[in-house]
Amino acid sequence: MKNIVLKYVSIVLLGCLLALNYTLFIVPIGFAPAGINGIAVMIQYKLNFSVGFMSLIINIPLCVLAFFFINKRFAIGTLVFCLVYSLLFLLFQNIDIERFKYNAEGVDTIYPVLIAGVISGFCYSCLFRLHASTGGTDIISKYISKKKPEMNFFFVTFILNGIVAISSFFVYAQKIDGEMVYNFKPVCLCIVYCLTSSLVGNYLLKETKTAFQVTIITDTPKEIENEIINVLHHSATRLSGEGIFTHTNKTVLMCVVNKYQIVEFKKMIEKYPNTFAYVTTANETIGNFKKVRQAVNKGQA
Repeated sequence: MKNIVLKYVSIVLLGCLLALNYTLFIVPIGFAPAGINGIAVMIQYKLNFSVGFMSLIINIPLCVLAFFFINKRFAIGTLVFCLVYSLLFLLFQNIDIERFKYNAEGVDTIYPVLIAGVISGFCYSCLFRLHASTGGTDIISKYISKKKPEMNFFFVTFILNGIVAISSFFVYAQKIDGEMVYNFKPVCLCIVYCLTSSLVGNYLLKETKTAFQVTIITDTPKEIENEIINVLHHSATRLSGEGIFTHTNKTVLMCVVNKYQIVEFKKMIEKYPNTFAYVTTANETIGNFKKVRQAVNKGQA
């Protein structure tokens, strides 16, 4: 129950952060960011119809679709985010926060776009870990990739965001002296935003899930096991092996450690002769033995 409450509190805070992000850094600059929200921004620019209302109109039906055809938990988490984001965006539009908005003065527009991309990437990575999304193209991409597994989720998202970027070329065109003047600047800003948010989001996801698998072949397993438990505060799996040249028995230890423990691990291994080890990157770790370890400790007590 505690984890569920924490999850939805986090989703609410992320909705607030992204609403502020759009209010302070995106809408005032005059470019369309990625996805459905980018379409909403262009509609507000052209028709003065609020991004908040447009987000609700688009995302509520998409979340209903996700509930029945994708995943119920994903749909509920996404719906909570979209409601918070849309309602808070409407609130921020009607309170005086003008002095906090980034006034690019039409010159250094790249800076607010970079800030917006970093914040959005952070929100995307957190929502991904919470099994939710910002709605819009995320739901559409997930649905398409589920129906057609051969179509990669990220490829579909890229195509949809590309359509938004191209559309912004025409939407942000201005009529000067009776002629339409087109500008590639909104397209470039959209691309910069997409790249920044993707790079930050992927980096944060990778950094939180990446670990290192250590494989140790040794003649002194007990001493090393003792250090793994008492120094690194990890467990390990012991396997039996045989050297193919000498045909002598060897012990193989397998352990997963985080990146901050690699240096400490190397120093530990150097103390033991007849020991060989190698390290490989694990892109993601799933589960743990915490409950098992607690049960063992209680049994020993």
